[in-house]
Amino acid sequence: MNKITILIHCNDRPNIIASVTNFIAHQNGNIVYIDQHVDREQNIFFMRLESEFGSKSFSTEAFKEAFKDVLADKFDMKWRIYSSEKKPKMALFISKYDHCLYDLLGRYNSGELNLEIPFIISNHNDLKSIADNFKIPFFHVPVTKDTKNEAENEQLRLLEEHGIDFIVLARYMQIVSPKLIDKYDNKIINIHHSFLPAFVGAKPYHSAYKRGVKIIGATSHYVTEELDAGPIIEQDVTRVTHAHSIPDLIAKGRDLEKIVLANAVKLHAERKVMVYNNKTVIFS
Repeated sequence: MNKITILIHCNDRPNIIASVTNFIAHQNGNIVYIDQHVDREQNIFFMRLESEFGSKSFSTEAFKEAFKDVLADKFDMKWRIYSSEKKPKMALFISKYDHCLYDLLGRYNSGELNLEIPFIISNHNDLKSIADNFKIPFFHVPVTKDTKNEAENEQLRLLEEHGIDFIVLARYMQIVSPKLIDKYDNKIINIHHSFLPAFVGAKPYHSAYKRGVKIIGATSHYVTEELDAGPIIEQDVTRVTHAHSIPDLIAKGRDLEKIVLANAVKLHAERKVMVYNNKTVIFS
């Protein structure tokens, strides 16, 4: 059984859903999931559809060509079609924090994440043993002020050599340059703490403790050139009180970071995220 996922956005107009579903029927496909959303302010139509095809002669490339000729050009669609036969390849970028790395690798090892991890990149050697334990290739690419350009070229080489589809910054403590962002537009996922109010600097939990915050949280988003301002994929919060110490806040924050990042990775890998005007539409 061949299964594909179709993502569409275009200007809203009558007959889009009927045209798409009729096209699937004419291709002898069986729709097993369909959802749509209309942004009334922008007049933009979004759709996610999953369809199965039983014919042994089914070709994803031939289907794409027909889809373009019959539908995409007619409705001026921005569209993508993915085959379930190809798992997306994810590269992990890490530094010295291990909580998100352990969580993602544990989920990957148990089969929870429908993707491949060809390698892990780090600007430090501290977590190499974790990669070794999970039998995933580890590349140490040091980054300094003087070697940053050279390091990014090496990162790009590895990404292209292994056919990487998207990158996850699992607490990677380096600013990603426009060179990498342009190559992987809306395909680099970051995780960081989020507070009300926001606390910047090296010790945000210490600042939050001193301020007496009542809520701490985590945000996962796509990376853009504007720091921590990319389209948001997933967020979560938990309440804290005066009784919680700084270590308590750090522990709670790290738990949130793990869960939020894992959910963001799953949403992206399962093709459930669409980006438009620095916002996301997340399908169930």
